[in-house]
Amino acid sequence: MTVATTRDPSSAPSTARESRADALVGKDLPTITRAHVRLVRKSLEPGLLDQALRLGQRTFGCNWIEICTRNIRQVHGRERLGALDANKSYVIVSNHRSFFDMYVITAYLVKRGLPHRILFPVRANFFYDRPLGIFVNGVMSFFAMYPPVFRERKLAHLNLASLDETSRLLRQGGMFVGLHPEGKRNTSDDPYALLPAQSGVGRIIHQAHVEVLPVFINGLGNDLPRQVAGNFNRKGNTINVVFGAPVDFGKLLDNAPSPRVFKQIADRTLEAVRVLGEEERALRAAQR
Repeated sequence: MTVATTRDPSSAPSTARESRADALVGKDLPTITRAHVRLVRKSLEPGLLDQALRLGQRTFGCNWIEICTRNIRQVHGRERLGALDANKSYVIVSNHRSFFDMYVITAYLVKRGLPHRILFPVRANFFYDRPLGIFVNGVMSFFAMYPPVFRERKLAHLNLASLDETSRLLRQGGMFVGLHPEGKRNTSDDPYALLPAQSGVGRIIHQAHVEVLPVFINGLGNDLPRQVAGNFNRKGNTINVVFGAPVDFGKLLDNAPSPRVFKQIADRTLEAVRVLGEEERALRAAQR
């Protein structure tokens, strides 16, 4: 008989959380997924593979996105981020309407000197359970899409391990992790009506204690050929990217870990994104 406990697992020592993160390479996963996770984990250790992937992100990875968006992309507020320390880790939080939101946001920063290894969690379906998905992750993002998030009920228990893995990597320094507080892509007609914040983002931020940078992006679609064509013929929707100053959590990160605290942190990040959304709304109105 299993006895329920009210103890929040995030209050465990960091060594215990790291042990839980190791579940991502456990036998619960399909062989192909486990092999993919092992490969990306290995690439995150200091060495030639990590250096090669960082070089790939700084060259081909950001350049193809830059070329395919620069004619219709406008960026505002970059100076609010300040100088980003290469030895520190950062979380960037964004609204989520397109499959390509984080690609465009991070590619812009990498193109302009961001030296960090880029990561953003991604659904395991396709990207971690099919050879083509693994190929896309490696060739298009240089394994930026990590760790995997599981939607299958039988693997859902591993999502806690993915959260702990993200926190672990952030604590190491030199990581730039993109997160969507909404938790999934928002398909509503109104780009300014955001979905509720999910507490998993708050959990990562509370455990990692890193600076959080908000951004709002609007104008990207999900049809890649049409998106690229709109850039080159200059008839595509304007892509506005609005950066904000680091999120002020006050003393919230010093509170003891709990689901309530995690939700409050997540809400604070989403509110910062929402404010930038209103700024973007005004900018878009002036662009007409």
